Amino acid sequence: MKKLLLYLLVAGLAATAQARPGASPDAPTGALSAEERAAAVALLTQTRADILQSVRGLSAAQLAYRTAPARWSIAECLEHIALAETGIFQMQQTAMQAPADPARRADIKVTDTQVVQRLTNRRGTAQSPEILKPTGRFPTSEAALEFFGAERDKTLAYVRTVSDDLRVHYWQHPATGPIDAYQTLLLLAAHSERHRLQIEEVKASPGFPKA
Repeated sequence: MKKLLLYLLVAGLAATAQARPGASPDAPTGALSAEERAAAVALLTQTRADILQSVRGLSAAQLAYRTAPARWSIAECLEHIALAETGIFQMQQTAMQAPADPARRADIKVTDTQVVQRLTNRRGTAQSPEILKPTGRFPTSEAALEFFGAERDKTLAYVRTVSDDLRVHYWQHPATGPIDAYQTLLLLAAHSERHRLQIEEVKASPGFPKA
């Protein structure tokens, strides 16, 4: 069901891209359309709900379980998700502080939909920046979830009210190449979904504790 909901959201972004040229790399710029704003809010809202559902009722043993010594536990995934919520949004805000540069849109090679698809594709591996690697910064997984929820609320408030042109500010992401500030908000939601899928992989492993 969750995969279907995410597919529908991605399909909605694809429809937005077809309906408004602003969602494509070579687009004219301007304030967010109602469709773009709604798509971002929907993706941010749904991915948060899915994370909460994935970890609801898990025991301490289940949260701490590792499929292999070098693999993250669910608790560590939650810490990473929480830290990245702040880190990615800060990157978006830093991009917004740089001078607007409409000419750089030609450097973007991914559509909005492709940003979401690439981040949620678990077939590829990626190395987390050191600053976002889990090191036990939160006393409990509940604390990590509370922090994540509060940060996601801030992100949603920003998306619902921003009037700046997000399409003329950029940064370089290792998985997608250059993306604009609007795509960064989609990437933030997709990043949390990527690691929710990782959590589901841990839960599906043969040695996962029954309780």
